[in-house]
Amino acid sequence: MPSKRSTAGFTLIELMIVVAIIAILSAIAIPAYKDYLIRAQVSEGVTLATGAKVAVWEFVTNKGAFPSSNESAGLPTPSSIAGKYVSTVEVKSSGTIEVGFNQPDTNDSLQKSILVLSPVNNGGSIGWTCKGSINSRYLPTSCRPT
Repeated sequence: MPSKRSTAGFTLIELMIVVAIIAILSAIAIPAYKDYLIRAQVSEGVTLATGAKVAVWEFVTNKGAFPSSNESAGLPTPSSIAGKYVSTVEVKSSGTIEVGFNQPDTNDSLQKSILVLSPVNNGGSIGWTCKGSINSRYLPTSCRPT
């Protein structure tokens, strides 16, 4: 009597197809994840700048002009407003806020970059425009050029 041979498992071709699919998916996912991480680091800067934006608004409301420094806006020194990725948040002339990214954990693509938030007085409200040395694809949606 001939013995029956049962086949179990995958063939080499099936395994190669699975490896190829995983390689294609990772080739797409890794760069997208890197961009996501950089955007999260930029969002920390926007979040830390929110306090400075409020201070600029209060200064304009009370004095009728834009502050020229952190001190005049009633904020602590620029280096004391920092986070894991943000090294400074500084109010400059005309109420402009500069967010510096220069911490050791900051992504290399963002290292030594500056996000500049410029106020626009709309007579009763302040709008903010974004620019700086950060690639536009890493900016929050509200800051991206249209």
